[in-house]
Amino acid sequence: MQKPNRFVHFIAAALMAACILPPASAQFSAFQGAIEHKAREGDRKDDARRKPAEFLAFTQVKPGMKVLDVAAGAGSTSQLLALAVGESGTVYAQTGKESEKLKQRLAANPQANLKPVVAPFDNPVPAGTPPLDLIVINMSYHDIVNTPADRAAMNKALFNALKPGGKLVIIDNAAKAGAGIGATKTLHRIEEAAVIEEVTRAGFSVDARSDYLHVPSDPREQPFFEMKGTPDDKFAVRFIKK
Repeated sequence: MQKPNRFVHFIAAALMAACILPPASAQFSAFQGAIEHKAREGDRKDDARRKPAEFLAFTQVKPGMKVLDVAAGAGSTSQLLALAVGESGTVYAQTGKESEKLKQRLAANPQANLKPVVAPFDNPVPAGTPPLDLIVINMSYHDIVNTPADRAAMNKALFNALKPGGKLVIIDNAAKAGAGIGATKTLHRIEEAAVIEEVTRAGFSVDARSDYLHVPSDPREQPFFEMKGTPDDKFAVRFIKK
């Protein structure tokens, strides 16, 4: 009987290992320092639902990047991104009006690389900002729809603010197919296809989609905050400026 070829076994084992390990496992490990940072102690209760490791991997954020978080609200996403880019990077946390909760967050855990910005959604990029590597709109595009903001102007401003190859990541509550922007006020949801149509009109191309927040069992008939803890369906789209 012919003896097994050790080299063949080695290659087979390597291929099996490559298949077993999730592609983003190394990235998840790299993000643990940001996710487990003491500044996020109050946010950690939502991690099982919001999946910060998957979020950071999908954004492709890296140390040293210049990032804009649009509609930053209380700053949980901005702070996570600022921890991920490190001291050599910068995160601009844009809000339509001054956010007291963001101020409180920074007072409790000062971060020199996290910079609050008050600017209108029509032109959310602060003056003098260097070309950006990444822009994020996390769970807020549907809210912007419900403002008087000119979204076409906003999306073009975001496109112009990015470096060539820069990314725009939009995550939001999913509406039913065909709903367009019709459920933004009633259900606080928006159709993924409607977002893609508006954003690509500004010059972006779709780079990737992720189902890490997809919940097939959600009938998408209620606002997410009325689902009594039942997981709701969300979509994640990454756009690129080519």
